[in-house]
Amino acid sequence: MLVVTFRTDKPEAEIGLFEDQAKTDYVTWQAHRELSNTLLIKLKELLEKNNKTWADVEGVVIYKGPGSFTGLRIGFSVANTIAYSEAIPVVSSSGDAWIVEGIERLKTSENEKVALPEYGGEANTTKPRK
Repeated sequence: MLVVTFRTDKPEAEIGLFEDQAKTDYVTWQAHRELSNTLLIKLKELLEKNNKTWADVEGVVIYKGPGSFTGLRIGFSVANTIAYSEAIPVVSSSGDAWIVEGIERLKTSENEKVALPEYGGEANTTKPRK
């Protein structure tokens, strides 16, 4: 089972490619405020580098949080969109073993259909002036 993993809860973003539980490739970069511009580009590069296409991906695991409100929203939007458009399962997980746990859940045919983040607190958003 070929699985793509995402972690977007902090300024340093991470994506990985796993064949069952074996790490095929893993990329980290300082995405910070450029995450929405770089996430899909990095994923496309990762797949091409490993001679894979979207059709090869059989599941998505994303780090659930807590973490950056905006980072998690971007990551979850991408993960859920890929899962929906490719008709593959998506699961979210947290903790130190989030990847292993997520892949195990995919192997048991678990599918959240729409994965949701855990921010760890109230979102720090700007209040309207009026």
